[in-house]
Amino acid sequence: MDLLNKLKLQDETYQILKNAKSVIWPTTIEEMIDAACGGKEKNQFTVSYNLPNDGTFIEAYVARVRNGLSANYTEPYMRRRDPDCMVIGDEHPTDKPRFADRFGYPFETIRKETFDWLKGQDLAAFCFYAGNKEMGLHTVAITPLNASFFAMGLALLQGFIPPDEIPDDFCTDAVIYVAPSFRHTHFDGKQVVVHNRQSDCYELFSYNLYPGPSAKKGVYGMLLDLGEREGWTTAHCSAVKVVTPYDNEITFMHEGASGGGKSEMLEQPHRSEDGRWLLGENTVTGEVRHLQIARSCELFPVTDDMALCHPSIQKNKGKLSLMDAEHSWFIRVNHINGYGLDPNLEKLTANPPKPLLFLNIDAIPGSRALIWEHIEDAPGKSCPNPRVTVPRDIVPNIVNEPITVDVRSFGVRTPPCTRENPSYGILGAFHILPPALAWLWRLVAPRGYDNPSIVDDDIMSSEGVGSYWPFATGKKINQANILLNQFIDYRRTRHILIPNQYIGAWHVGFIPEWITREYMARRGASRFRPDQIRPSRCSLLGYAMHQLHVEGQQVARWFLQVNTQPEVGDETYDIGAGMLYDFFQSCLHDFNKQELDPVGLKIIQCCMDRGSVTDYESIIPVN
Repeated sequence: MDLLNKLKLQDETYQILKNAKSVIWPTTIEEMIDAACGGKEKNQFTVSYNLPNDGTFIEAYVARVRNGLSANYTEPYMRRRDPDCMVIGDEHPTDKPRFADRFGYPFETIRKETFDWLKGQDLAAFCFYAGNKEMGLHTVAITPLNASFFAMGLALLQGFIPPDEIPDDFCTDAVIYVAPSFRHTHFDGKQVVVHNRQSDCYELFSYNLYPGPSAKKGVYGMLLDLGEREGWTTAHCSAVKVVTPYDNEITFMHEGASGGGKSEMLEQPHRSEDGRWLLGENTVTGEVRHLQIARSCELFPVTDDMALCHPSIQKNKGKLSLMDAEHSWFIRVNHINGYGLDPNLEKLTANPPKPLLFLNIDAIPGSRALIWEHIEDAPGKSCPNPRVTVPRDIVPNIVNEPITVDVRSFGVRTPPCTRENPSYGILGAFHILPPALAWLWRLVAPRGYDNPSIVDDDIMSSEGVGSYWPFATGKKINQANILLNQFIDYRRTRHILIPNQYIGAWHVGFIPEWITREYMARRGASRFRPDQIRPSRCSLLGYAMHQLHVEGQQVARWFLQVNTQPEVGDETYDIGAGMLYDFFQSCLHDFNKQELDPVGLKIIQCCMDRGSVTDYESIIPVN
């Protein structure tokens, strides 16, 4: 059967592939690398486009390296995701900006221009399953041949089906169209991704070459739309099964906005040269604290950023189950700024069994790309968002089947907090949340302090609804209700809140989640005794630990209850608590509507009334 007929394409898609200047259907990742470099015998390529009246614009430089492919953008702006890149091209219900409202003309106009432009290009095309074959979307990607590094990234992230292996029952549910030059000709140089939800086919138009907004989060939006229509969701999380030195097992699910520590939950703790863990450094006094833990837990990663919470994999044991939605992980390595910080990831990426894609990494043709060699945005200023795309089937100890979650955590990037500079950085090493309060944190999903992944400022803002709202195309209330049902249905899963970067006056990086993971794995997910915890001074933070011992070592209370720090105190803590309440209450107005489940309305009212932690517990009792 002719391939184009086999795919059961819309006529417009069929005409593009039928009439384009040329089309290749790669059979391997290596073929994509050859195409990205301009040919099998070439080691470097310049990705550029001729712009009417503006000459040639260079988007990126591509280099074939020993461990895969390295691509670097010419503009620092293109090295991170623009949080305002999504617009909706259709007329279906949405809370997101519509194309016509933002740009002043119907999307259909540029849609036709995009199709005409693609017909005049040399193209690369391939098929993949967004999510997976059983619970996802049968998708076709169409990219310019000279942007094959982007196609490689998409194929790594989502998987791809060689043309001779496409099954007869493949029926195209979605198409991704990539037209990079339109960023300049139509959108003033900005990243724009248009979601056009047609009844018979989901169309995604990527008008830029950074994979984050489209190859990754664009596909995420496709899955969220599918789940919203069917009553389930794809969580924005990492997940890992942890085995202690004593053979205890526990599974963590760690959610959060970009930079919230999802990838770090899958990492072993970073150690100092003498083998100790750097617990923190006081930004006021310069004091340094360490922990010495001889043997860390063994990690069995499940997912890095996107997890299918599909009804078909739920095991009805009162705990949520999930499985990975991706074929590769888009790992940020800005915190790997020198050799030896993460030996496992360094070894895996320096000498991988399969080629990888490196972005924003300083590598020349024929060299070996190293994850700590970050490109500079300006002289002396490293790019904050270096990335490597790692196929999950080469990750050691990977878990491929669905897993059941014991502990569901949420990560928040927190700023320093001192008497001189009060802030919301008042979270202790971790907090225990009742389900109602845990759901509330996912509604506001603070983007947090000094976010390395996106173009943004340091003002506290919300990513909202599970921290995946920036990628969703539909209605906030629908997503809030889907999430609420999870917290009502799976009450045996425990909920915690973990900061990163700062605890009060102490700079801590990601050590809080590594300590919490080690402690909770050894302790188990059973409920805490009343003498082990205290209601937090700010009830939005649930319960704080009263004491914390890990392998016989006590963590000082000022890492657990920030108001006990002499650099903070009760008064400064309360100012930070007021900032949190103001932020929560400003975010929650969007959800305080009759379409929200009555239980959700009750939880929001509890927050507005500044209810106690026991008030939250009474709304969704813990099993």
